[in-house]
Amino acid sequence: MNTEEHRYQELSDFLKTRRARLMPSQAGLPAGQRRRTPGLRREEVAQLAGIGLTWYTWLEQGRPIRVSAQVLESLSRVLLLDRQERLHLYHLANQAVPTDMPEYAGSVSPALQHVLDSLRLCPSLVVDQCWNVLAWNKEACALFGDFARMNARMRNVVWAVFTEPLYKKLLVDWEANAKALLGRFRATCGKLVDDPWLVRFVGELKEQSEEFALWWPLHEIQGDAEMLKRLDHPAAGFLDFEVSLFDVADGSGLKLIAHTPLPGTETAEKMHSLLNA
Repeated sequence: MNTEEHRYQELSDFLKTRRARLMPSQAGLPAGQRRRTPGLRREEVAQLAGIGLTWYTWLEQGRPIRVSAQVLESLSRVLLLDRQERLHLYHLANQAVPTDMPEYAGSVSPALQHVLDSLRLCPSLVVDQCWNVLAWNKEACALFGDFARMNARMRNVVWAVFTEPLYKKLLVDWEANAKALLGRFRATCGKLVDDPWLVRFVGELKEQSEEFALWWPLHEIQGDAEMLKRLDHPAAGFLDFEVSLFDVADGSGLKLIAHTPLPGTETAEKMHSLLNA
């Protein structure tokens, strides 16, 4: 295999692995029937990216075909690639990297994104059934970090809470919050219990977190009741929120999570200062 053939094979393998890691709901598709293999199907990626199935199949087969920057951006959007992954995709496709390459953006409707952006001082997210973050507002980034710069795994709330030291410092009662999240996670992804993606995700998280490995076998379930959450932000100090979860009424299984500053506290004022800092 010569150098050019090797590069096309690398491109093929990269596309396959990124397609395999995605849940249908992450791409805005209904969960639908059970799948024999993890991830999206080739025809789903092709349709969402607006390219021909045959052409995309040739890409995954490692055929020596020319790929435009427009197609690479479409594939990056559909496969939820972060900036580093996008750069890698451009290099494999032998394309010049755009100087104005956009950051990752969520994959929800413009109307739903507008709702998020309208929730001033209220850090808010949209997650799928497995708690992958699909969209957010600037308030959420001020608290939890810039989601546009995170890889797909770190944009999973469950993965981040159980593996990222930031959250153990940020959540005042980390154990109670983590157990509640785990109960909601099990409740929302119950219908996907035999999905290969979920099986792999749970297995890897057990290896990364002793607490997750200890609590997962307990089969605790928790609903979407409103709850209070206290954070200890390194810049803003203590912040108190009422946390509400709302189902997105389009059959996608998505949820909107809104953190509303608790009345009678200084949280709203602190959020205003944090956003203006």
